[in-house]
Amino acid sequence: MNSLNKPAAPADLWVLPQAALEDLGVSYREVLRVVEQAYKALRSGDSQNPLKTIVEPADRRSISYSMVGRDGASHTVGFKVVYEHDPQRTRDAYQFHSFIFLCDDRTGHPIALMDVVKLGPLRTSATSALMARAACPDARTALVVGTGVQGQIALPMLLAAMPDLERLYVYGHYAEGLRAVRENLHKHYPLRDVIVVDDLQAAAGEADIILGVAGLSARQQVQRAWLKPGAVAVLVGYGIDADVLHGADYRIATDTAQMQVTSADLAAADGSLPEVDAELPDILLGLAPARRHPDDVVFAYNSGMVVTDVALGRLMADRALAQNRGQRVQLWSA
Repeated sequence: MNSLNKPAAPADLWVLPQAALEDLGVSYREVLRVVEQAYKALRSGDSQNPLKTIVEPADRRSISYSMVGRDGASHTVGFKVVYEHDPQRTRDAYQFHSFIFLCDDRTGHPIALMDVVKLGPLRTSATSALMARAACPDARTALVVGTGVQGQIALPMLLAAMPDLERLYVYGHYAEGLRAVRENLHKHYPLRDVIVVDDLQAAAGEADIILGVAGLSARQQVQRAWLKPGAVAVLVGYGIDADVLHGADYRIATDTAQMQVTSADLAAADGSLPEVDAELPDILLGLAPARRHPDDVVFAYNSGMVVTDVALGRLMADRALAQNRGQRVQLWSA
């Protein structure tokens, strides 16, 4: 990655709100490249991605977590903090706040403090696309379950990774979300369209790739019995039932240890989870297969890894500061 045109002095910090990160000219193909490179560097470079620290009160009114990671490819260290209030959407008081603080590990200088409200969904959608491409490279039909932020990004990101996809389906219950899915697809691929489906079982039975990106309000979950041989189901949020994980022929994850921390809702009655067969960094490096047999039903668990936030955040910070965006503040004593 290019060096910053305007590196902050040791006592200064560039603040990049979301408005400064809009329309940077970062393509989805660039996002895929940077995220893939970050995963590979976890095995072949000087990168680190410790488990996240999670804090949650007994009444579950909020959930907070922090992560620190190092992307060896760009020599960048990042500290990400997330706070969600009313994550279960039971109090009609939902709030979400998150940022990442980046430092250049060559100079020791701070790079920026960034809003990551859109960075997170971008790297998550890129990870889902990388999983889908690895597990089902010849896919022709994709189904997205959910129309929130992830659902709106999912299809153009999939097409950036898999341009030969022919049929694109979306399942959701909110007219505004369905409209946003179609509009974002047209923005990136004007000649492509998405079919809104109302029979989830029939659509899931036809799809090669199923992305579960719905929120807690998901009314229906894709079942294992619905899936055809060779399908891959990628779970980010909700929309894919736990029986797909337990009944899959092959299971992949971004990180097994992190899956153990974040997937309690998928556990069996005794609290157990099936073993993961392969992790995404090893698959991308060719060290592990994404499936054993062409007819395997593959379950993929996409849990966010901060090393991808760091790598993509560095790309976006470099681009934003090169365009004279953001505000420079003196946060510490010189």
